[in-house]
Order: sequence, then C-alpha cells, then structure tokens
Amino acid sequence: MAIYRRLLRTSGALFFIALGCSVMGGLSNAALLALINQGLNASDAQRLQLAWQFALLALLMLGTRTLSQSLFMAMGQRSKAELRRQLVQQVADAGYANLEKHGMPRALSILTQDLDQVVVFFISLPSFVMSLAVITGCIAYLGYLSLTVMVIALITIMIGSLGYSSVHRRALQLMRQSRQREEALTGEVSALFSGAKELRLHAPRKHAFMHNKLFHTIEQVRVERTRGYVLYALANIWASVFFFAFIGAVMFLLARVLDLQGSVMSGFAMVFLYMIVPIENALSALPGLTLTQVALKRIAAMQQQLPPEHTAFDKPPQSFQRLELRALTYQHDVFQLGPISLQFQPGELVYLTGGNGSGKTTLARLITGLYQAESGTLLLDDVAIDEKNRAGYRQLFSTVFNDFHLFDDLQGIDSAHLDNDVQRLLRSLQLEKKVTLENGTFSTLALSTGQRKRLALLVAWLEDRPFYLFDEWAADQDPAFREVFYHQLLPALKARGKTVLVITHDDRYFHLADRCLKLEWGQLVSA
Repeated sequence: MAIYRRLLRTSGALFFIALGCSVMGGLSNAALLALINQGLNASDAQRLQLAWQFALLALLMLGTRTLSQSLFMAMGQRSKAELRRQLVQQVADAGYANLEKHGMPRALSILTQDLDQVVVFFISLPSFVMSLAVITGCIAYLGYLSLTVMVIALITIMIGSLGYSSVHRRALQLMRQSRQREEALTGEVSALFSGAKELRLHAPRKHAFMHNKLFHTIEQVRVERTRGYVLYALANIWASVFFFAFIGAVMFLLARVLDLQGSVMSGFAMVFLYMIVPIENALSALPGLTLTQVALKRIAAMQQQLPPEHTAFDKPPQSFQRLELRALTYQHDVFQLGPISLQFQPGELVYLTGGNGSGKTTLARLITGLYQAESGTLLLDDVAIDEKNRAGYRQLFSTVFNDFHLFDDLQGIDSAHLDNDVQRLLRSLQLEKKVTLENGTFSTLALSTGQRKRLALLVAWLEDRPFYLFDEWAADQDPAFREVFYHQLLPALKARGKTVLVITHDDRYFHLADRCLKLEWGQLVSA
C-alpha cells in the first residue's frame, strides 16, 4: 500500500474526486437495479414517479462515470510523466559506478514497460472501483430484501474470494518471473543490434545466440505469461461457477427452508445475477493491478539502487595549480588498482601506457571523479575531493573515452560565437565535407569510428576545460591523423596551458610527452 500511496501523491486531490465519482457511479448503477425491481410490482402512478428517478439516476451514473474515467486517464499520463522525469533525473544524478552496475537493459525496461503499466493502473482503477461500488450497493439491497440472504451472500463472496486469491498468488509469481525475463530479453535484443557485425560474420554464433538465448527467453516469457493469464481466467471461472451454484442452492434448495417470499426470491435472483458481471469485472481488473504492483516495486528498487550524488556546486573550476592523487586504491571483483600516487600541473602533457587489463581506464575514471576511490585521497589545490564537491570537480575535465558517446548537438556549450573555431577544426580534422554545424546541431553522425572520434575531439576542444583526457583516441585513426594528433593538436592544447593525459600504445610518440607513466596489474611501475 505504501507503493500505491507514493504513486497517488503525484495525483493530489484529483484522485479522491475521481474515486468519489467512481463510487457514486457504481452506487447509481446498483440503485437503477433497485428501481427496476420496484417497477416490476408498481402501479402505473408509481411507475411514472420511478421513471423520473430512473432518468436522474441514469444521468448521474453517466456523468460520474465519464468524469471519473477522464480524470483517471489524465492522472495516469501525469503520473507516468512525473515518474519518468524523476527516474530520468535519478539516472542523470546517480554515481557512474552504480549506473554501470545497474545496467541499461533494466533501466530501459522500467522506463518503458513498467511506466506504461502505471497508466494501465489508472485506466483499470475506475472500472474496478465502480464494480466494487455496484457489488456493495447490491449487497445492501439484498439486505433490504432479506438479512438472511445478505449474510449468506457475504459468506459466499468471501469463500469465492479465498479460492480466487489462492490461484491469484501463483499467477502473481508467474507475472513477476516474466517481468524479470523481459529484462533479460531487453538486453538480448540490444545485443542483437550492437553485435550485428559479429553475428553476421559468425553463422554458428548467430544460430546459437538466436536459438539458445533469444528464442529461449521469448518462449519462457510466453509460457509464464500464458500460465499466469490462464490462472487468472480459471480463477474468474471458479468465481462465476461458485456464484451460480449459490444462486441455484438458494433458489431450489434453501428457498423453502428460509421461507422466502416470491418478491424476495425474484429480487434476489435479479440482484445476484446482475452482481456477477461487476464481480467478474473486478476480478478481471486484478491482473492489471497486480502487474502495476510489480512495476511499482521495480521502480522503487531502481530508485533505491541508484541513490543520487551530491550534484550542487557553486561554480565550475576554471583553472587549478595542482591535482594530486595520494595512495588511491580501487577494487573491482578480484582486480585492485593502486595504491597510486601522482601529481599533475597545468601545461603538462602526460602519456599513460600499459597492457590490456592493467587499469588504465579505471585510473582515468578515478582521476576524473567518475569512480570513487576506496582509500586514499584526491586533492585539487590541496582541497580534498569528497561527495560534496565531486560534481564540481568533474567539470574540470574534457574527455574522449574509448567508449565515448557522441551527442548530435552542442547542448550546454555556447556555440553562438564559435563558428570560426568550428569551421577551422572541421578543416583540420578533414570533416568539413562530412559534417556541418547549424544552430548548435551536427548535420549527421553517420560516420566511421575514426571520424566520430575526431568529431568528439572537436566537441571536447570547444568545451575549453583545464584538463583534457584522451583514452586510446588515435587507435582508430590512420597514420596521417595520428601525426596531426600527436604533433599538432596535443602540443596546441599544452601551449594553451591545458593539462593533457593521453592513454596510448603509440610508443613512437612517447618522446613528445613531458612524462610517461606505465601501469602493470594495477600498479604504477614507472613515472
């Protein structure tokens, strides 16, 4: 219930207005049945009066149901948008290490399917509440006809609900399992796109991936969802059969024992038959409400697993005198980096080399504040970097990591006065015939990996930060551009007083660096 309360807080007072309309609509529906039953034995004069009451109740039911459904649909979209904003903001504010651990497939599944299920909750809720109100009104009318029959009806509904709930729990378990498998399915579909080249170049791998993983997961989702919905259907059938059996027992077996009059018998039969439909409607709405409960728990779990960092900072640093690492360590599974002790000064060009798995990228992420060290201290101008100032510290860096993402625009960069610089850089990077920049947006990103890296370097250059970091930037460039990178671009950044850290294996250019650092198995072996 706490999860539902959290969701309903986004709706405010409108929720209770819509809920009240749903209840009123359901009770009006039940009252119409009572008027119909009265009209069967009424005189002509009484029928005329009942006709006016019937018309007013019908208008009331129509108006309240229309208003209720409209409000609930609007609230569903509002709640979905609000939750989406919260989750997107939480992803943006989460620590990078936590974000890596959580994984994109699960986040995408929650931001799409689970949030859609929230809308289903609001769409299903008015029908569910109206059905409950109709059932309540019918039970009250049964009490008016015969308290004995009402008590028997309540006992019957209770027994039928217990039978339904036992099946419902198993169906809920299957629904939860299917949602977890859909996370895996999202990741596997993502691999189908990201690994398109590898799959097409290796037919056995493609066959194994499709049949052993993708098709297998699809089939598991189908089986679990089918079993879940079949169980829901069986539960509904059980309820219907049970209630019809109750009607038969009262009409044909208990009528004489209970000494029921003919008018009471006809009213009872009409009311209980009429009540079966809203009971089935209420039961059929439960799977959607159950899936909403699963979705909201997954959303809550994501919010707990991605706690926000302290992102407020007064002003990004424009310069620094010394950046120092004092005995920093970082543990990931069985690999440990450090302790590492280093210093960087403005106008310094530093190369970092080492074998695969030596910890170069991990060290780069520690230096840039994307990872938090487990021990040791990171200092900027003798000020320790901690949770409170890490977000501001990160604004010191412009980077092109090996797994970089290239945005299609220059959001956050004032490009109005940079046209000349952009054109000059495009010419230097030989991209002027491939890409143009209009109103801060690139004309295309459909480029080769090397060209995309050049464009990412252009963006980093325009950011004009004090510290530049390039992770294997030249690995995808032809020899001519490697010459441009090492002999022109890096010296130009150094001449502008920038600190530049380059992760590289190009030993033929090591003599151009002020310092060369080497990592082996997480340890700094030369400096």
